[in-house]
Amino acid sequence: MTQAETGTNVIVLGAGAAGLMCALEAGRRGRRVRVLELNDKPGKKILISGGGRCNFTNLNVRPECYLSANPHFCKSALSRYTAADFIALLQKHGVAFHEKKLGQLFCDGSARQIVDLLLAECQKVGVRIQLGERVQLIRSEGVRHFVVQSSGGTFTAQSVVVATGGLSVPTIGISALGYDLARQFGVGLQPTRAGLVPFTLTPTDLQRFALLSGVSAACEVSTARQMFAENLLLTHRGLSGPAILQLSSYWQAGEAISVNWLPGTEFEEFFAMAQRTRPEQEFKTWVGETLPKRLVPMLVGENVGRQRLKSFSARQICQIGKQLQEWTIIPAGTEGYRTAEVTVGGVDCDALSPQTMECRKVPGLYFIGEVVDVTGWLGGYNFQWAWSSGWAAGQSA
Repeated sequence: MTQAETGTNVIVLGAGAAGLMCALEAGRRGRRVRVLELNDKPGKKILISGGGRCNFTNLNVRPECYLSANPHFCKSALSRYTAADFIALLQKHGVAFHEKKLGQLFCDGSARQIVDLLLAECQKVGVRIQLGERVQLIRSEGVRHFVVQSSGGTFTAQSVVVATGGLSVPTIGISALGYDLARQFGVGLQPTRAGLVPFTLTPTDLQRFALLSGVSAACEVSTARQMFAENLLLTHRGLSGPAILQLSSYWQAGEAISVNWLPGTEFEEFFAMAQRTRPEQEFKTWVGETLPKRLVPMLVGENVGRQRLKSFSARQICQIGKQLQEWTIIPAGTEGYRTAEVTVGGVDCDALSPQTMECRKVPGLYFIGEVVDVTGWLGGYNFQWAWSSGWAAGQSA
C-alpha cells in the first residue's frame, strides 16, 4: 500500500453523468475533487446513449415520471436543477440540439459533445480524473474522514460520493460497488431488477408469433398500476418497443399485461360505421387500414379475418372489440440487465437527504444517480436525474 495522499476534499466514485456533474459543482465551490473511474474513458454510458446522440433530458420532467419506493424523494433535486438548467449549460458551450418527440432532447451532433463539455467544466475548476481505477477498500476513520484504497493508490477525503451506476448495460463495465458500499455502511437497499427492458415470451407464445418479428404498432400497454401509450414491437425474442420498455419498469414477474391495439377508438361505433359504409369488405381488409395486416390473424384468427363486415352480429362485435382492446399476455420474464437501460431499485431513499444526497447516518457519504432507488421513464428522464442528483450532492460534498 502506498502512503495515503492528502489534499483531496471530495472523492467521486464514477465518471458518468452524475459523477461528473457532482465533481464540477463541488469544484466550483473551491473543493479539491478527485474522480476515480473504473473504465478507460469517462462518460461511457453517455457516449452510447440515444444512438450516439444522447437523449440528455426531457422537457416534460416531473416527479410522477419516476419510480421509487419513496415517490417524494426526487422532488427536491429535480426542482433545484431542472432541464432548463442543463439546457443552459449546453447553450453556453454552443451545443446544438433538437426535440425528437414527446419532449425528448438530443444533440444535433454527437454525444461526445456532452462528455467534452462536462470534462471542460471539470478541468476549469481543477477536478482530477483518474481512469482505470478499481476501488479495493473504503473505510471511515472518524466523522468526515474516509480512506479510499484503489489500484492507483490510497487517498483520504472528507467526502465520498458514490456515482457507480447500476447493473444495466454490462458491456460498458458495470460494478456492484455502490451496493456493496451501502451494505458496508449500513445503508438500506431496495431490491434491484432490470428496467426499461424488453419482455421475453414462453416457447408457446414465441411459436405463435414467430412470423410477426418486426411488426410494430401504436398501442396502449398496461398493468393494473400503470399505462403507457407508444409503439409496441414484436421481435424474435418477445415484446419490445418504447411502450413495452416503459411498462417493464413497473411489471412484476408473473403479471399479465394488457394491450389496446386500437387506442382512442370506440370500437362498436367504429365497426357500426364500417358496416354501413362498406358492408361487403372483409374484416382483415378493413382493420388492416389501422393495424399491420400481419397482426390481424394473430389477434382475431384467420376465419374472422375473412368474414365480411355485414355478417357480424352485435355479440361478435363486442367480443372482437375485447380481443383488440383488451388483449392480454403473460411475459415469461425480461431480457435482464444485458439489454436493460436502467436498474430499478438500489440505495434506499429514506437513508438519504433529498436535499444533498448525503447518508443520514454516515456524514460525508453520498449516493447519486442510478445507484439510488430512483428510476425515470424512457426519454431523457434518467439523465436528468443524474444531472439533478449530481448537482445536489455537489452543493454539499
